[in-house]
Amino acid sequence: MRKILYTLLLGIFSQQIIAQTLIIRNPEIDQMVQEISADTLESYVRKLASFNSRHTLNTDEVNGMPAAQNWVLSKFNQFAKNSSGRMSAEIERFTIPADGRRIEKDSPAANVVATIKGTDPNDSRIFIISAHMDSRNKNVMDPDNQAPGANDDGSGTAAVIELARIMASHSFPTTIKFVAFTGEEQGLKGATYMSDKAKEEGWNIAAVLNNDIVGNSESSGTLIKDNLKMRVFSETIPVAETEREASIRRYTGSDNDSDSRLLARYIKELGERYVDQFEVKLIYRADRFLRGGDQTAFARNGFTAVRMSEMNENFYYQHENVRVEDGIQYGDLPEFMDFEYLRKVSGVNLASLATLANSAGKPQNVRIDVRGLSNHSILLWEAPKVGKVKGYYVLMRETSSPVWEKKFFTTDTNLTLPYSKDNYFFAVQSVSEYGAEGLPVFPSPLTR
Repeated sequence: MRKILYTLLLGIFSQQIIAQTLIIRNPEIDQMVQEISADTLESYVRKLASFNSRHTLNTDEVNGMPAAQNWVLSKFNQFAKNSSGRMSAEIERFTIPADGRRIEKDSPAANVVATIKGTDPNDSRIFIISAHMDSRNKNVMDPDNQAPGANDDGSGTAAVIELARIMASHSFPTTIKFVAFTGEEQGLKGATYMSDKAKEEGWNIAAVLNNDIVGNSESSGTLIKDNLKMRVFSETIPVAETEREASIRRYTGSDNDSDSRLLARYIKELGERYVDQFEVKLIYRADRFLRGGDQTAFARNGFTAVRMSEMNENFYYQHENVRVEDGIQYGDLPEFMDFEYLRKVSGVNLASLATLANSAGKPQNVRIDVRGLSNHSILLWEAPKVGKVKGYYVLMRETSSPVWEKKFFTTDTNLTLPYSKDNYFFAVQSVSEYGAEGLPVFPSPLTR
C-alpha cells in the first residue's frame, strides 16, 4: 500500500537551503492562551500571600491555611458556573500520619481539587495540573509566623487557578483535574495521598504537570535577569521501573526516552508553538539537584509526571523569614515576582494541557522491526484504545539530539523510513480528529 508521507515543521526554500519552521496553532487553544492575564495572576498571588501563613499545620480559619483553602475552593466554584455542569470542586480532607520528622503527630490536611469531566464516556484518561499551596519560612516546623509563599508556591497555585478559570467554559474528551496540594514542604504529603489513592483505585492518570516556583525571572548571586526561558524536569530512568523494563531500556538504548522525558519534549514543542518569545529548557533530572517536588509522589507509583519551574531561582526569597538584613530584603513576597513571566509559564501549561485533553490515546504495541539487517527502519503499531484517530506521526531524531527533528504523517499503522535505526531514535504518536497530537510511544524491538 502506498504510504502517505510528509514532514511537518520542515521546509527547504531558496538556493541557500534555509530551513523554515511552519507553526500551525489550533485557534481555540491559541485563544485560551491569549486569555491568560498577568494582572489576574498577580491578584491571585497577592491574595494567597495575604494570609499570614499557609503552613500545612496551620489551623487558623481566619488568616491561615484553612482560610486559604476555602478561598481557592471559592474560585473553583465561581468558575464552575461557566462550565455547563462539567466542572465540580471540593476540598478533599485526609489525615497525615505522624512520621517522626516533619509531622510530629497525626494532623488534618486537605487538597483543593477542581475537575472538568471529559465528554467521552469511553475515555477514562485523567490529566492533572498541580501546584502546592502550602508555604513555609526558614523554620519548616513553624506553623504560625509569617510565611507569605508568593512564589513558592503561590505562583504555581495561581497558574492552576488561572487555567481552571479559562478552561472551565470549554469541553474536552478527557478529564482534567486542577489540584492545589498541601503538605509539600512537610514531605509531599498531599501529592502522596492523591497518588496512592489513584493507584489503589486504578485511576488512568495519563500525565501530571506539576508547577513549583514558576514566577520569578531574576537569580540571586549571579544577578541573571531572563524572562525568556523556563525549565521542565523529567526523570531519566523511571523510579518505578521493573526489571523487564530495565532490560528493554538497556537493549534499545532508550535511557533518554522515559515516558516523563517524552512528555517533557511534548511540552517543549507545544509550549514554544503557542507562547511567543519563550524557550522551554529540558533538564535531564527528575528535579533540582538533591531536591524534590510533588511530581515525585506520582513517579514513585508509575505515573508519568514532570516538574515545571522557573529558569533562575532567587534564594533571598525562598525558605526565608521576611526581614531586612544588611540592606537586603528577604522573604517570599509578591513584589519580587515577574507576573509577565508567570503568564508565559502558564501559557506553556495551558497549551500542553489543552492539546493533551483533546488528544487520542497512545498507539498500542508500538514495535520497530529488527528481524533482519537493513538501512531502512520499519515501524508497526496498533490503534489506540480510546479516542478517534485521523492519523499518526512517526517522530525521528538523531541519537545525539535532545528533541525530535522530523515528523512523518501516515494514516496507516505501519511505516517504512529510509533511515537507519542505528543512527536515529523513533517514536509514534496519534493525531486525533481534533488535530491534537497525543503522547509519543517509544518502540520496542520486534524480533520474531
